[in-house]
Amino acid sequence: MHPEGREHILIVEDDARLAELTAEYLAEHGMRVSHEADGSQAVQRILNEKPDLVVLDVMLPGEDGISICRRLRPRYDGLVLMLTARTDEMDQVLALEIGADDYVCKPVRPRLLLARIRALLRRLRGEVSEAGQSTRLLFGRLALDAAAREVTLDDEVLDLTSAEFDLLWLLASHSGQILSRESIFSALRGIEYDGQDRSVDVRISRIRTKIGDDPVQPRLIKTVRSKGYLFAGDNA
Repeated sequence: MHPEGREHILIVEDDARLAELTAEYLAEHGMRVSHEADGSQAVQRILNEKPDLVVLDVMLPGEDGISICRRLRPRYDGLVLMLTARTDEMDQVLALEIGADDYVCKPVRPRLLLARIRALLRRLRGEVSEAGQSTRLLFGRLALDAAAREVTLDDEVLDLTSAEFDLLWLLASHSGQILSRESIFSALRGIEYDGQDRSVDVRISRIRTKIGDDPVQPRLIKTVRSKGYLFAGDNA
């Protein structure tokens, strides 16, 4: 969070009226908001200003949001919330695969957008850990540190997005328990699972690759057919 105590949100959106209304709504709820309309200028501006969270539209002039997010991720460790077309599942899946932390479908409902932003920021600040829960989990070669929001494998820090860390921590902190997609979705996004969203599955696939789990026959994050996912910590 920035020194003045208000989170800085940068909206990258070419629809000036939508950006203005969104910025006004977020500002009314205590956030400091900036706006960038040109996709070709977005990456450099984000790197220069280092906002806490970027609201990034997929469809932009100059450079589209998917390309921006892909170029941004290796150099920016803040949060990225994508705005996608409601019917374009490909954009939604791709956004998650390249490192977006969450997405909201257009047309944007300001109250929902605010809720998603607040949920992401709370997790970033570590405010969602359960009272009394350990802040460090160790499973053989794999270690998770909630305070530092870091995951290490053989003492090497892994490059996980904020959303991927949250999902891995949720699974690992319930090691040995089967978590349904519905419960995972509700815990991480704060809304009910609609039976179609693939964000959990996409992130599980990315996490498996990063922690060295076999994607075909995973040992650590197991898929339990018709039930959900199981973190098998004793196999780490």
